[in-house]
Amino acid sequence: MPTGTTWQAKQRAAIAGPEEDPNVVITCASPPCFAHELDPAYFGVPTWAEVRLWRQRQRVALIEQRLAIPSAERATRDGALTRLIHDALPDLAGKRVGVYWPFKGEYDPRPLMRALHAEGVRLALPVVVKKASPLLFRAWHPGERLVPGVWNIPVPATGDAVTPDVLLIPLVGFDAGGYRLGYGGGYYDRTLAALSPRPLAIGLGFAFSQLPSIHPQPHDVPMNLIITEGAVLQHGEVGAPASHRANTAEAP
Repeated sequence: MPTGTTWQAKQRAAIAGPEEDPNVVITCASPPCFAHELDPAYFGVPTWAEVRLWRQRQRVALIEQRLAIPSAERATRDGALTRLIHDALPDLAGKRVGVYWPFKGEYDPRPLMRALHAEGVRLALPVVVKKASPLLFRAWHPGERLVPGVWNIPVPATGDAVTPDVLLIPLVGFDAGGYRLGYGGGYYDRTLAALSPRPLAIGLGFAFSQLPSIHPQPHDVPMNLIITEGAVLQHGEVGAPASHRANTAEAP
């Protein structure tokens, strides 16, 4: 019968297994990792609940800052954005462009919309048809009647449902990875995920709205381009003029 230390070591090995017994040589390629058992906060990775709360706070602050822009400065910023957008857009001959009606101090695309229509570009405006669902786009042109929609944003009173080739999407905030901070409803993310082929997504906003990161989640869809009054940030092949491509946004 084994006695003393040898017997005790064998008993420990039989009960504990190789991970716990110091007398057993582990032949794994690397030591076992139990990182999956740790709280994500241990690694400094925020949870979705933390990201959602942080986004709410950023959203409020950025909208307040946007609404506080004096009218003269707003006109200057909007004019600079309109020129950059018009130069950066790819060839739109025969294309359908989804635009939007300005809300809460957003960049006002209506002069751009009139210019594109005059150039023969077909336009469409978004309509919220159901909460937590993709947007419906209806064909529209300047002068056509609009009625109040969700949040009293004007939408086409009638019109056929269409699929845009290009979407001009308003930004509350954004980051250098091309990810967009919106109003929290997820409508554009759902729309981009649902449409096939996926439209070219161009986010429009002001340079001061750039954040170090929006902490993108699996449901967040990055933009192909983000255009501010100071720069065009490219994140996908769009055929934009090279002279307007940049890696970071700059204030005017």
